[in-house]
Amino acid sequence: MTDTLISMISIFSGILGANLMALLYKKSCLGFTGNTITGIFGSIFFIKSFGRLGFDPRTIMITGQVNDLLFTVNLIVSFLGGVLGLCFIKWAVQKLNNTK
Repeated sequence: MTDTLISMISIFSGILGANLMALLYKKSCLGFTGNTITGIFGSIFFIKSFGRLGFDPRTIMITGQVNDLLFTVNLIVSFLGGVLGLCFIKWAVQKLNNTK
């Protein structure tokens, strides 16, 4: 696996997290496209923010082999990034609509 492939898998994990959150909680749904975009940006934001702790794609592949533990942590953080990104965007949209 390469660093780029790990990054792409992480982004898909964020997309999955946002869409599953919208599926389970209908009130937080922004439509498929909105959920997907939110999952992408939430995943990227969380990995860039927390990946410095040692589970970014480059660190996962530093030995030439995939470190399974770091890869699993990376996927979980990406998934949570998508979920929390959707929650934050939905909260922001509701706040902006209530100020009218």
